[in-house]
Amino acid sequence: MLKLGWKAGPEQYQPNELLDYVVAAENAGFETVDVSDHFHPWSERGHACFTWAWLGAAAVKTRSIELGPGVTCPILRYHPSIIAQASATVNNFAPGRTYLSIGTGEALNEYSATAAWPDYETRQAMMFEAIQLIRALWTGEEVTFDGNYYATRKARLYTPPKSKIPLYISSLVPGSAEFAGMQGDGLMTVFSDPETTREIVKNFEDGARSVGKDPGNMPRQIELNVAYTDDKDAAVRCFKEYWAGAFVPALFNQNIYTPKMSEMNGSVVGADSVMRLACISGDPEVHAKFTQKFIDMGFTHIYYHSAGPDQRDFLVGYGKDVLPLIKQRQAEQVVA
Repeated sequence: MLKLGWKAGPEQYQPNELLDYVVAAENAGFETVDVSDHFHPWSERGHACFTWAWLGAAAVKTRSIELGPGVTCPILRYHPSIIAQASATVNNFAPGRTYLSIGTGEALNEYSATAAWPDYETRQAMMFEAIQLIRALWTGEEVTFDGNYYATRKARLYTPPKSKIPLYISSLVPGSAEFAGMQGDGLMTVFSDPETTREIVKNFEDGARSVGKDPGNMPRQIELNVAYTDDKDAAVRCFKEYWAGAFVPALFNQNIYTPKMSEMNGSVVGADSVMRLACISGDPEVHAKFTQKFIDMGFTHIYYHSAGPDQRDFLVGYGKDVLPLIKQRQAEQVVA
């Protein structure tokens, strides 16, 4: 089940440039891609294209790579019916190689665009309804839905998905992972520290088992920060330039809603924090060992996020040197 993927960052690159990179990623041997769905970037110098338009373009520009958002928030900024329609349309462009990954959002995207930011418990309840509505609409049948937060009247997707769309749920803390196991087809998370990551996996598995699912058959996605270079100072600068705000947990649970506020929040991030959360090395063996830690934790989809400075060099180099090494090690383990 192991798939090695690339994290596409519209917060850093213009959409046309990012489109060239997803083609390069596919050609380099990456098997899957996840792309952020943000209204605002993490920093003032960043970008923030409309991810669903970009996914449609990426779907027709590629042939085999799996595609999906990492992650979309199907509440507040969107109505779940629209996310059902958007994901179904992308699936029509790329049947059999699309997924939907969802979460409860950040104020950076939801509050900025809607002036609404309910507490976490409310947002989770909204997402529970969104999941029900999205799945019902994907059937192509008429859906009249009466929830506490959403309602439809004989809504129907006249262009339903051509193939089954797996629905993964984001969990960044252990407390939300059980919900992901109960309600999702798989897990999406981001590496913070080994203990937290293991606890997220455990709670996800417990949640899945509590409703009769076999967690061993459920994909687990994780994003990892990497830089394929020996120039650690340059790599750290690139991460801090566009992504510093994302290294501070407060951005995900506090009402931080502008790129400037995100920059201020991330100004406390030092090189040591980046180094602790990223694998920065020009040695393929170091990257293979780093990845193996997460494979051993049970992750099946590994997304590598590199902040530059040259994204194409990263994709080509990683695809040539690192991905085959990881795949070879996995094949040897299977044989053994």
